[in-house]
Amino acid sequence: MYEWDEAPDLNITPLIDVMLVLMAIFMITIPVMHYEEKINLPDGSKKSAVSDAKALTIRITKDLTVHYKDDEFTLESFPDAFRLKTGDIDKKQVVFINADKEIAYEHVVTLLKVAKQSGFTKVSLLTQ
Repeated sequence: MYEWDEAPDLNITPLIDVMLVLMAIFMITIPVMHYEEKINLPDGSKKSAVSDAKALTIRITKDLTVHYKDDEFTLESFPDAFRLKTGDIDKKQVVFINADKEIAYEHVVTLLKVAKQSGFTKVSLLTQ
């Protein structure tokens, strides 16, 4: 029988190399994975309609006619008329802006600015 002078060592260098390669693969692939869970929502959550009777609604059409209640205004005459008509209304009411999808965004911003300058703090955009 042969006598060994030293105790055998376990060479872990290949194990470390394999571990580092696996770690690099996981670091690259895990952020790319997307987890998705299908949730069946109740029918009531799909239909949310605005039913606030106290809310004020401003509607602007694609020919830039602004409708407030039963009145029609041009975009230029609307700011003064809106301030006059809402002077005695509570400024905590919600103002809804309903804009045609074909008009430029700057006209919607103009209506937002008019509502803010009139003192209203709660303004929402309506969608269909």
